[in-house]
Amino acid sequence: MINVISGISLVGVTVGTMALIVVLSVFNGFDNLVRSLFNAFDPDIRITLTEGKTFPADDPRLEKIREHPGVLYAADVLEENALLKYGEKQYIATVKGVSDEFLKMSGIDSMIIDGKFILWDRNMPCAVIGQGIGIYLSVGLNFITPIQVYVPKRTGNVTLNPEQAFNRNYIFPSGIFAIQQDFDSKYIIVPIEFIRNLLEYDNEITSLELKVNPAFSETSVQNELAALAGEKYKVQNRFQQQELLYRIMRSEKWAIFMILAFILLVASFNIIGSLTMLILDKKKDIAILQSLGTEMSRIRKIFFIEGWLISAGGATVGLILGGIICWIQQTFGLIRLKGSGSFVVDTYPVDMLWTDFIFVFLTVLLIGFFAAWYPVRYITRRYLHASE
Repeated sequence: MINVISGISLVGVTVGTMALIVVLSVFNGFDNLVRSLFNAFDPDIRITLTEGKTFPADDPRLEKIREHPGVLYAADVLEENALLKYGEKQYIATVKGVSDEFLKMSGIDSMIIDGKFILWDRNMPCAVIGQGIGIYLSVGLNFITPIQVYVPKRTGNVTLNPEQAFNRNYIFPSGIFAIQQDFDSKYIIVPIEFIRNLLEYDNEITSLELKVNPAFSETSVQNELAALAGEKYKVQNRFQQQELLYRIMRSEKWAIFMILAFILLVASFNIIGSLTMLILDKKKDIAILQSLGTEMSRIRKIFFIEGWLISAGGATVGLILGGIICWIQQTFGLIRLKGSGSFVVDTYPVDMLWTDFIFVFLTVLLIGFFAAWYPVRYITRRYLHASE
């Protein structure tokens, strides 16, 4: 019976370790997927005002930033909320006007699901819209029906006629992108000249988006650009642009890890039970060893190592099985997402990190250490009446 309980303990540790590796790898896969989606829209570095909204694009400090050797591309961006009208339907969206450099540094062209990523067609401005906006407005890429764009006038007298309170222009949609719901239902991308004329701006922008030269460290480039920009501007990397999202994802991962580690701790109670029964069953053998001169500390070490080997063996087997399951999912995608076909991916994404394997192994060994230490110290003192 003691051997059966020990075997159950080994299986419990194995299953718990395997579950930890699989869950952490799936979280890593989703984390990488979300990062890739957001990275298609968010630049490496974005510069905005600390206070206020718009600033001149020809600011001398910004010129120095554009000339920095660590900056590969720099795109001027002007964003403003506007009313879109297509046929009889209306929708409020954020119009993002971008300069030509945006095409070189953005990954949105890889997220186009219909049409092409084109902002100019024979000197005529075109718009690339999010899938959510396209569905709501029932937009067709036929270059027959344009999208009407309305923004409030910045200058002029107040009038009772609503038509005279807005600047209006039209633009033809050339493509539809699908990145993430927050982006798809919010943004329409147009040439910056189009939105500037509509807003009656000269050279103002709301942000400067940068692509970092791969030969340079992004962190060092960000620090140097922040020194050039001064306190007037915020210089944010991708993590800082979506800081709340990334913090939530990281918190979720470690919250799940703690829950599974607690389950693993409960499973390790079997080790306490099996070692306790084994120690009580071996009373006579322990007495014989003591009469032969064996110290109690050495006897305790024997039982302690046996208990720890159960944890180490279960951890090793669990890591191997978890790695195999993750590899199968990576290679063949056997487990599919519920409702697949409506998501970016059809199967659960998996990404194995060697740091997770080491951390899980050390965690299981730590739990196994206390699971073996307690019965060895407590039971031998209480029931064997050993003297140190």
